[in-house]
Amino acid sequence: MSDPPSANPIVCAPQSGSPTACTSSLAGGPERFSVAPMMDWTDRWCRRFHRLLTRHALLYTEMLHANAVVRGDRAHLLGYAEVEHPLALQLGGSEPDTLAEAARIGEDFGYDEINLNVGCPSDRVQSGDFGASLMATPDRVARAVEAMQAAVDIPVTVKHRIGIDEQDSDADLHAFVRTVSDAGCRHFIVHARKAWLQGLSPKDNRDVPPLDYARVHRLKAEFPGCVIVLNGGLDDVAAARDHLTTLDGVMFGRHAYHHPWSLAEVDRLYFGEAWRPERAEVVRELQDMAEGMRREGVPLARLTRHVLGLFHGEPGARQWRRILTEGAHRPDAGPELIERAAAACPAAQVDAVAPAG
Repeated sequence: MSDPPSANPIVCAPQSGSPTACTSSLAGGPERFSVAPMMDWTDRWCRRFHRLLTRHALLYTEMLHANAVVRGDRAHLLGYAEVEHPLALQLGGSEPDTLAEAARIGEDFGYDEINLNVGCPSDRVQSGDFGASLMATPDRVARAVEAMQAAVDIPVTVKHRIGIDEQDSDADLHAFVRTVSDAGCRHFIVHARKAWLQGLSPKDNRDVPPLDYARVHRLKAEFPGCVIVLNGGLDDVAAARDHLTTLDGVMFGRHAYHHPWSLAEVDRLYFGEAWRPERAEVVRELQDMAEGMRREGVPLARLTRHVLGLFHGEPGARQWRRILTEGAHRPDAGPELIERAAAACPAAQVDAVAPAG
């Protein structure tokens, strides 16, 4: 049996007045809009920041290997703030028993979903025989998913590519999903690019293989009973709604990270929520987070590196980035630094309207 989470795995408790997740007024669940799991980016501080911008979007952790979850410092790896819900834990691995144990631990910690990574093409992932390389062996994925589902009561989902190497036809993709869905999985997040496991770097695999959204739409037509979420290259929050005429959701990655203010329109556009954040209030919330971090002895740079794009394209954005970048690594850095950066950025002083995209 897994150890239960500590009574309070929260690193900084949510501040009063912070947005909290709530039920959507539109059809569908939080999968209608999600922020992708991104290594070295979607840590607890990034997710806390994103939750200031959207109450409803489904957030994901960075990928954590199942072995680390089972054998490592669970409070450090899995701790989060309650305000981050709805929140999914992404696991990497291929060994069913270990994945099942890691999934149980994640459920004990209160995560809302367990996601299996079958899409990452990095050399490190391939050498460990998990990630995108698993698309070549759908039976192994099915066994892993079956074990994970038997271990938990929360949803188990799979994130994968449209193909790998020469395994790149609709028939190959449909065979993979059919095998895994026959094992009980009903929720797939599909990165609409194939992955070249040989010859392309992980960075190139995010850009060089062409996007093919039509294949994801055809996948949904073939599996109408499954939840199919589109991921890959999405860069316009408003325009991406068009995919929901067929698909069940969209997942944004790098655009959401580098242009975080685009998330400010998500609740209105995808969940029928009238609430939208004000950037001045977001800055105040960031100052509250910074104060909590200082009390806990957490370096401010762990937060500020994620918020550099908050004023992207606005007057003063460069000053905001410069002040935070230069000052956040100082031992005494705290909310005063965020206040000083905001004072140099006119957009931080007004309720700017969120862009459509």
